[in-house]
Amino acid sequence: MPRSPTSSEDEMAQSFSDYSMGSESDSSKEETIYDTIRATAEKPGGAKMDESQSHTLVIRVVIQDLQQTKCIRFNPEATVWVAKQRILCTLNQGLKDVLNYGLFQPASNGRDGKFLDEERLLCEYPQPTGQGVPSLEFRYKKRVYKQSNLDEKQLTKLHTKTNLKKFMDHTQHRSVEKLAKLLDRGLDPNFHDLDTGETPLTLAAQLDDSTEIIKTLRNGGAHLDFRAKDGMTALHKAARARNQVALKTLLELGASPDYKDSYGLTPLYHTAIVGGDPYCCELLLHEHASVCCKDENGWHEIHQACRYGHVQHLEHLLFYGADMGAQNASGNTALHICALYNQVSGSRDPILPLGPGRDVSVHTGTARPYLFTTLLPVLVRMDPEVDFAVNRYVRPRCSVSDPLKSQG
Repeated sequence: MPRSPTSSEDEMAQSFSDYSMGSESDSSKEETIYDTIRATAEKPGGAKMDESQSHTLVIRVVIQDLQQTKCIRFNPEATVWVAKQRILCTLNQGLKDVLNYGLFQPASNGRDGKFLDEERLLCEYPQPTGQGVPSLEFRYKKRVYKQSNLDEKQLTKLHTKTNLKKFMDHTQHRSVEKLAKLLDRGLDPNFHDLDTGETPLTLAAQLDDSTEIIKTLRNGGAHLDFRAKDGMTALHKAARARNQVALKTLLELGASPDYKDSYGLTPLYHTAIVGGDPYCCELLLHEHASVCCKDENGWHEIHQACRYGHVQHLEHLLFYGADMGAQNASGNTALHICALYNQVSGSRDPILPLGPGRDVSVHTGTARPYLFTTLLPVLVRMDPEVDFAVNRYVRPRCSVSDPLKSQG
């Protein structure tokens, strides 16, 4: 389960670094997901909901799995992800694998039915006019078949454990033709492997030379925002695997760089953790990834880049507008994190830069001072009057209140 913001800085740094949920039960994972949703959903009294009713949209939401229908007022300028959270906050019953539920727009006026992409704005999907309150379905994401004469019995027979296992094996071995044959017969590629929890697409995103596999799966009905059991999309998997080819392919196919995992974290956030070649980080930023994601302990991408010493990632984040003054739940900025994880051996209370507008004394006898040289020019631009006292090989005394002092 997620840790509270009162955890120590070391605990907070580890809260998402390993990203392991193997010890959690399925029920606890579902509780975690719902907690995240409730914590991040728009509240009716929030600033975004203070708009006049003329700037909102009422939609009838049909939830077949719960046999419920709700009329909910949405902000059309918000994303489908936000609308989805709003729906989930109104439910009095839980849904299994809730993150793979989505808003489905039924076929109308000659248009095929489709699931709404989670990171697009709700207003980008025009609703039928002149037919009363528009209606959307909230249902589990499955392949959307365009054929009208489907044989349901044949489809059921096709989706056996044996065939699904074969499908995962074909994906692992990049057997494009065999995958295509099963997809042509109607197999739905949106499923979880019973052993690994991966989906065919999340598995493919971690393989080398997987461009054709990814395209075949996408053309066969795989949803780009369908999540594996661990809550990550294929884009998250590609980012964590540092798979440049897969990441680029998914983005070209229409994947959003801002897809959220079960903790509300983006692929860009994960690149700041795993490091490696900064190309994946740069590619996501070039595709307009938002640089504002933070975990439950307030750690932004910039905090993670400093914590793990990923200098090139840090430079890209700063260039694309990362907030260097952002503080985590303990009140620490990225500069504090630099000092905390790069201090001189044996020095437990170095003088740390505390942010713009304060006197800053920096101890430069660190293991990796280049992190400071990357960040300090930015700090000077933010506040030219900041005063730096640089000390080498001398353990100075802290003369101001330091958020890290209690951790020494």
